[in-house]
Amino acid sequence: MQTLELLNQTLNTNDAVMLYFSAPTCNVCHALKPKLTEAIMDNFPSFIIESIDISETPKIASHFSVFTIPTVLIFFQGREFLRKSRHMSVGEVISDIRRPYSLMVES
Repeated sequence: MQTLELLNQTLNTNDAVMLYFSAPTCNVCHALKPKLTEAIMDNFPSFIIESIDISETPKIASHFSVFTIPTVLIFFQGREFLRKSRHMSVGEVISDIRRPYSLMVES
């Protein structure tokens, strides 16, 4: 089980983190997650990916103001950079983070 303290530690100690919020009853969540995870790891190998089941940890979801699923939060150097909820494509997420990721890696 994840805790808010562990997630904050992950965010503060890694340059690139994706939080993926879902629930067991969400079919879209289950279809999107493997595709998005694979695309992130193929394109951005230093990303840390954390999955959060909002049915098990509703306090974490509320802390991050996540009220709909699936929701993806992208953090660079501990700061939220991108938030996508419900309707998103894998290509859109990859496109949105390509430039800032490349700038971060080159620095």
